[in-house]
Amino acid sequence: MNKTILEMNNIVKEFPGVRALDGVNLNIRKGEFHSLVGENGAGKSTLMKILSGVYTDYEGEIYLCGQKTVFSGIRNAEKAGIAIIHQELNLIYELSVMENIYLGSFPCKLRHLIDYPKMELNTKELLSRFELDISPWEPIRNLSIGKQQMVEIVKAISKKADILIFDEPTSALTEQEAESLFKIIESLRKKGVTIIYISHRMEEIFRFSDRITILRDGSTVGTWERKNLDHDTLVKHMVGREIADIYPRIENHPAETVLRVENYYVHHPLRPGERVVDGVNFELKKGEILGIAGLMGAGRSELAESLFGAFPAESGGEVYLSGKKIHINSPHEAIKKGFGLVTEDRKRFGLITGLSVGKNMTLSVIHKIRKFFLINEKDEENIVEKYIKSLRIKTPSTQFIVNNLSGGNQQKVILGKWLATEPKILILDEPTRGIDIGAKSEIYNIIKDLSERGVSIIMISSELPEVLRLSNRILIMHKGHLQAIIPGEGATQEKIMHYATGGN
Repeated sequence: MNKTILEMNNIVKEFPGVRALDGVNLNIRKGEFHSLVGENGAGKSTLMKILSGVYTDYEGEIYLCGQKTVFSGIRNAEKAGIAIIHQELNLIYELSVMENIYLGSFPCKLRHLIDYPKMELNTKELLSRFELDISPWEPIRNLSIGKQQMVEIVKAISKKADILIFDEPTSALTEQEAESLFKIIESLRKKGVTIIYISHRMEEIFRFSDRITILRDGSTVGTWERKNLDHDTLVKHMVGREIADIYPRIENHPAETVLRVENYYVHHPLRPGERVVDGVNFELKKGEILGIAGLMGAGRSELAESLFGAFPAESGGEVYLSGKKIHINSPHEAIKKGFGLVTEDRKRFGLITGLSVGKNMTLSVIHKIRKFFLINEKDEENIVEKYIKSLRIKTPSTQFIVNNLSGGNQQKVILGKWLATEPKILILDEPTRGIDIGAKSEIYNIIKDLSERGVSIIMISSELPEVLRLSNRILIMHKGHLQAIIPGEGATQEKIMHYATGGN
């Protein structure tokens, strides 16, 4: 494992108005598990997009197995044995699972006809390695974000690369699915595959890494053997300051019921007669943080989106807001009634990626800054600058195109968009997905402050420590059903997993 397989020297990459990488150096050994860490906007994903041929306009040199290499595109990098699983999914929603996996490398018969039986067989074998119960013919659009993430991982592994880059691969996965991924990674390492791994989950970094490289503000801080780094030192190098405890103390004791949901159900959007949520009952109190836990397919996101009027299927049951029966048919109605929703899939449902940071952040409050048919630009700028500052969003300006921000900073823009509405009930679906530890600490404190100001919060998270440390109560779902509601105080991961897997 001491043989160097890859060197990236003095890499510089600029976008309009910002230098994303400023002389970054990276050295990778054959067969190692090398973690690349840093805050959102540190340049991790940008560096890996250069390595995988996504970005070709950069300065610096890349050496692969001692030979100077220039990649003209993604296919060129894949031919050299480099494949990447992006943090932001690169799937075609109208194609099937197997067509996405083999896109660009379809198995063919004579006369260049696609060999669908062979492709189906190969896909089934790949999916079975992850214990994924997905039909190869299932359109990607029908899958949850977590299952889409698993398809993206399978797609990269199918390329049989020598160097595999994982960019936040577990951010949308449950702990059970993440463990399946780690088993696959371990088997790949035994075959000599080199792993470059980007993650904000410290437990993964310290569990698997051979070495760790830290980036900060587009520059290399250094590379360490895992045994020579502890948690506090790693975080200090990442964020440039010490963070004693990322979780604030939640000490409020909510009593007044704001939202009551009775016998709530949601139909499957494509399968008549099937319900993705069935007979759920719960109350949400003023200023409460109600955590929702469950495995993939439990119905957590479907419940949240339906309550917000955004899920494309019929729902039923009774919903009471401050004692008054309501029925929300659209997100517009939900916003008028004081709801906000930070969605799980920020690219598809949270942002208009071609617009600026400012325009995205004020989409939900146009009525507040509009005078007749014109936008009051001063009011708009004040709102945007307020949340850029309070959420510490790294952007050159309010006019910067949001698609050019890091994933974590995009997530902060979405959070700012909903905070600008001053919601009474804020639904957070995986609010810290793809966010670094420093930003997590800030968002947790924002959640705490909101609850202390009387905002009621429903927080869905696959990170059990997040649910355990922040929730007043925890609602646990299993296959569309409410399995249990337990107090946050005294709850354990084992107890949550007991109910999440169908225990009584």
